[in-house]
Amino acid sequence: MARLLLSPVLLAFSLAAASLVSNAGVAEAAAWPWHSHWHWRGWRGRQGCVSSVISEEEYASLFLHKDDAACPAHGFYNYSAFVAAAESFPEFGNAGRDADTRRREVAAFLAQISHETTGGWATAPDGPYAWGLCFKEELTPPSNYCDANNTQWKCVSGKSYHGRGPMQLSWNYNYGPAGKALGFDGLGNPEIVASNAVVAFKAALWFWMTPQAPKPSCHDVMVGRYEPTEADKAANRTAGFGLTTNIINGGLECSLPGNAQEADRVGYYKHYGDILGVRDLGPNLDCASQKPYS
Repeated sequence: MARLLLSPVLLAFSLAAASLVSNAGVAEAAAWPWHSHWHWRGWRGRQGCVSSVISEEEYASLFLHKDDAACPAHGFYNYSAFVAAAESFPEFGNAGRDADTRRREVAAFLAQISHETTGGWATAPDGPYAWGLCFKEELTPPSNYCDANNTQWKCVSGKSYHGRGPMQLSWNYNYGPAGKALGFDGLGNPEIVASNAVVAFKAALWFWMTPQAPKPSCHDVMVGRYEPTEADKAANRTAGFGLTTNIINGGLECSLPGNAQEADRVGYYKHYGDILGVRDLGPNLDCASQKPYS
């Protein structure tokens, strides 16, 4: 399957003026200062439900500004939609050897979608990592993201396959299979990824849970199921949060020490891991020494 291309939106706000500056790029898929403390809490809730890992109150604490009027997605990414979408992927947040693994996966997923939809900037109120899920689609797409050479997932005339949803799903050859897997018309109605919050979260989780050779799934990486091939070993694609970045946007961010976008992903991951009480974030948080898949 063709590599997944996503469109991250990195935007800075002037909160007082409520103005937006877009620095969007086309994505496929550095350390930040670490919070030195963590908060242990016991494994709770029923099996197979992401609410066992993250409560509505904790979810709200991660996304302090997602419903601000300055955020174009305000009111869209609600907790109930996230939980409802996760029910279609019962292994999400419910696999791995222990509760810490489950929290770690959820923290990693939320960190990645927060970077893809961030409205934060260095001196933002409450810090740069309080502004995830601020956008639900790419504001100024440079094209309609139609790969006319893809004959399996043919573009529909007049449709744009620009970045939408938490993972900024992009390109006809991703909308098509996502829609087929999830039960919506990805090619004929790509707009639903930015108009239906449950579908939006499902599309993001579909990407997270689905391996697309030669890439493993982000899920398998975060729950310890990733087994590197010889090509992976040669490219130093080692397990950890950094590999999920490689899967999502490696062509633009990996093998580039000091890349600001990758550092933002790691910063979100550390911040969310701290809030969710992840005891061990795992190794290889960045992909600076990894060769990308593309």
